[in-house]
Amino acid sequence: MQTRPVRPEECDELGLLTVRAYRNLAGGTPLGSYEEVLANVTARLVDCEVFVAVENGVLVGGVTYVPGPNTSMSEFDDEGAAGVRHLAVDPTRQGTGAGLALAEAVIRHARDQRRARLRLHSTAPMVIARAMYERLGFVRAPQFDLFVPDAPYSDREPLHLISYVLELGQS
Repeated sequence: MQTRPVRPEECDELGLLTVRAYRNLAGGTPLGSYEEVLANVTARLVDCEVFVAVENGVLVGGVTYVPGPNTSMSEFDDEGAAGVRHLAVDPTRQGTGAGLALAEAVIRHARDQRRARLRLHSTAPMVIARAMYERLGFVRAPQFDLFVPDAPYSDREPLHLISYVLELGQS
């Protein structure tokens, strides 16, 4: 499994893969306007970095690295932190180590950039991903949980974004 920065010609493919992976978590249910965000990998590259996992020449997953709080993809205001967004593995390739390879790639990148912490949000259906994050040393940080009422969710039943932090001991 190789991880590397996404190539411009792979952005559309990664966007479609990301939408498929997130829809799969939602039991196939469309995700409203969030699908546009998931699909638009090119927009993420304006002020973030995107890494892909490739196996035998086949793109199997991707992840967005948010270098700090002052970016369009940031969900935090912690000056010492970097973030992880949109980790996705093709549903037909889950369980092959692609998610772990991508998570390890962003951890290495955050350390290389001398970030003090790496932050991310997950959701209840992402059971396997959350277990992987915990094995990698991420710890729950409920004080940073977010509740998103945007469609297809609502004020009465918002999407619960479960916060995790990995202390890297640098800055």
